[in-house]
Amino acid sequence: MNYQDIMNTVLPFKNKLYRFALRLVNNTHDAEEIVQDLLIKIWKKKEDFSRIDNKEAWCMTVTRNLSYDKLRKRKVNHQEIETQYDLKDQVVTADIHLEQKETLNRVKLVIDKLPEDLKTVIQLRDVEGYTYNEIAEITNWSISKVKVYIHRARKTLQTALSQIEL
Repeated sequence: MNYQDIMNTVLPFKNKLYRFALRLVNNTHDAEEIVQDLLIKIWKKKEDFSRIDNKEAWCMTVTRNLSYDKLRKRKVNHQEIETQYDLKDQVVTADIHLEQKETLNRVKLVIDKLPEDLKTVIQLRDVEGYTYNEIAEITNWSISKVKVYIHRARKTLQTALSQIEL
């Protein structure tokens, strides 16, 4: 597997990798570094990489692990939600913009209070759109564990958000 083959394989989902790393490490520079470290890791193990069936899931798993390593070294919070979502509408007035920002901040606060595993499944399922099977492969959890975590995360969010005025 040469450099071009690796890039052609990874490029279609590199933005997902970056967003996932960014959400976990809360720093654009670190997220970029994590994706670069992933590419270096792939290059060093290019023969093994060529034999992997689901390369995207493998890359997401490695990205998660590299992000957690970075977090352990720095002990930082997660990425601010408002930097992840482009809420601009073509005709957003100032009051609507302020209301959206306040709502987003409230939702972010609730998500930030979730345990790390629940934050991870919310990010992978509801933000990145991965299936339960893909999340199970990325996290090395069973499908039933993924389903339970997603259910718990959503239930916790629903309860917490219903208690605050949005």
